[in-house]
Amino acid sequence: MRVLVTRPEFDATREAEALAAHGHDPVLAPLLAIEFLPDVPLDLDGAQALIVTSRNALRALEAHEALPQALGLPLFAVGEATARSARRIGFTEVTIGPGTAAGLLPLIRQELHPEKGALVHVAAEAVAYDLKPALEEEGFTFRRPVLYRSHPARALPDEIVSGLVSGDITGVILLSPRTAKTFAALAERHGVVTQARSLVCYCLSQAVAEAVTPLGLAVRVAAHPREEDVLALLDSDAPSS
Repeated sequence: MRVLVTRPEFDATREAEALAAHGHDPVLAPLLAIEFLPDVPLDLDGAQALIVTSRNALRALEAHEALPQALGLPLFAVGEATARSARRIGFTEVTIGPGTAAGLLPLIRQELHPEKGALVHVAAEAVAYDLKPALEEEGFTFRRPVLYRSHPARALPDEIVSGLVSGDITGVILLSPRTAKTFAALAERHGVVTQARSLVCYCLSQAVAEAVTPLGLAVRVAAHPREEDVLALLDSDAPSS
């Protein structure tokens, strides 16, 4: 299958390599550009734990002068891939979530207590799921320093538009609601939705799928919100050789 990879670099190349190893033909068009903000203050005084819901947040943290202090705190990672990245940069006490920010809530409630200190969610300006209201309602002090921004692409490359129109590209991988919204907006802007009726959107979660459902394209949602489960969907749809 010829598959459109929409992740930002640094992850797009790695994902393309995984697809190629499974016999797919990846084409890259990152739909979000990541800008790290190393000069933003990161207040960890009195914090009892960090929350990280993306690997880009860890990359931003890795470039920040507060990293040595951060490494001494327990870290709650949204899923297995984020947890692996956290351990790689030096975190030793890592709690692994089920793959969604909402899924972290029961773990935080079980393991942490409001009187023991603030929770610090290292994040971007926009988050797919806002943990703050639920945790503040339960008495936690919640901080969300913005250590990076994501900028949506303004256009699809000409060769990607041609591939969508011709049906040469038969699948697109979408791993975040914002990426999916960006893809939907650009597909409509370029007028390729009608011609791309054979395209299948392979989505990490139902929240991602909801962003592209209005296009009327086929949508597949991974059994679990993990990249390997999205890849399993692609493998199941690939023509037999």
